[in-house]
Amino acid sequence: MNETGRARKGKRTQIAGQFAWRLVEMMESPAYRALSLSAHRILARLEIEHAHHGGEDNGKLPCTFDHFAEYGIHRHAIAPAIRETVALGFVEVTEAGRAGNAAWRRPTLFRLTYRHTKLTEPTDEWRKISTVPEAEAIADQARKTKHQCRKPHHNSVRKPHHNGEIYGAETITTVHSAETITTSISRGQSLKGNGRDGSAEQAVALDTAAMR
Repeated sequence: MNETGRARKGKRTQIAGQFAWRLVEMMESPAYRALSLSAHRILARLEIEHAHHGGEDNGKLPCTFDHFAEYGIHRHAIAPAIRETVALGFVEVTEAGRAGNAAWRRPTLFRLTYRHTKLTEPTDEWRKISTVPEAEAIADQARKTKHQCRKPHHNSVRKPHHNGEIYGAETITTVHSAETITTSISRGQSLKGNGRDGSAEQAVALDTAAMR
């Protein structure tokens, strides 16, 4: 600053610290104007994560429910807000997360559509929405849509470019172990050894049907 209080020549475009840029065109768009407060916070937290990665790794930005909750988003609002940002074209879920123990657990990975990746230019899907009423209807529908799964408290988001598949932000995968099948075969052999009708294969089939 000089004595008159004006910025010195050549310093007007400098910012003292990290910053997150957004196109004015994007902020004026119908899709952006339809975003809820929670959805705005989702974008802000992902931009912070992008900055923490040195402006790299867009498309591989890891963020967990805990990260979003620590940033001030109510836990029950996180999944609907993620679905909203995806539906309005600002975010893509590139890899679904997985809950479980430390060895099994992994965070969901995100891409900001209005930022570059190492291989691609911004895709800006938000441009496809032309009116505010259209954007509001899309956002409202996305917030209400819930994935019906074994664990109903795990909400979900739809991953673009994958037809008909819905991914949970923190998904639990159930695997039938070899131990279960072995137990079923043992039961079948026991039945046969006792002279009762049935075989090991029938016991496996019955147990498998019961698990469905």
